[in-house]
Amino acid sequence: MENNYLEINKNSWNAKVEPHLKSDFYFVDEFLNGRNSLNSIELELLGDVKDKKILHLQCHFGQDSISLSRLGAKVIGIDLSDKAIEAAKDLAQQCGTDAQFICSDVYNLLNVLDEKFDIVFTSYGTIGWLPDLEKWANIINHFLKPEGKFIMAEFHPVVWMFDDDFKGITYNYFNEKPIVETYEGTYADFSAEIVQEYVMWNHSLAEVLQNLINKGLKIENFQEFDWSPYPCFRHIDEFEKGKWRIPQFGNKVPLVYALSARKKSL
Repeated sequence: MENNYLEINKNSWNAKVEPHLKSDFYFVDEFLNGRNSLNSIELELLGDVKDKKILHLQCHFGQDSISLSRLGAKVIGIDLSDKAIEAAKDLAQQCGTDAQFICSDVYNLLNVLDEKFDIVFTSYGTIGWLPDLEKWANIINHFLKPEGKFIMAEFHPVVWMFDDDFKGITYNYFNEKPIVETYEGTYADFSAEIVQEYVMWNHSLAEVLQNLINKGLKIENFQEFDWSPYPCFRHIDEFEKGKWRIPQFGNKVPLVYALSARKKSL
């Protein structure tokens, strides 16, 4: 199962594209009319991106890539799902931006892209699809220019310990083994009539941070948040506009973390 995780997960993400494009979660009509899909968490870390070259890893159908392009960046988004990349190219054209998109597994990117970037960016629900964070950190380091920055926002690994109803701890905080499951619906539309098999991995904060440090990246900013900018869990309440929490946890549990790391000069 682990050996063919790419095929399984590609099929899973291909199945999600159409229902996601139609979902309120992704507000495509508003997006086409100019709404930015980026959140305050990552925008603060990104800063002014005008004229910056940005590589966006695991971009889904490209809303954040296009949003960065609208802010003046030169963006290349990559994703495993060919259907997501098709949708991203169509969306970029409709939005009149020059964001570019490549269909590629993160680990294979060395074989399909030969550029260096000011910023490598990834956000929300990405690293759980990757088995090996040492290889991931190597990709990030490879594509960054000297003094370039890696910016990441991600769901906190504590969240992934719980069952879907947040009633008890079901999964290991640490990367013990692949998690192979079948899921009905999707986080953007729980009623969507799709059944998907997938393979995922939990990654502790130490695993994330140490692999980046091992590749020579200097952690400059690390933050944890007691809220999520997305209502992507089955039981979640909006306590302020655009901010959600799991009701029984309140502000006691971290839902998201974010970091920036800089590649040292040669």
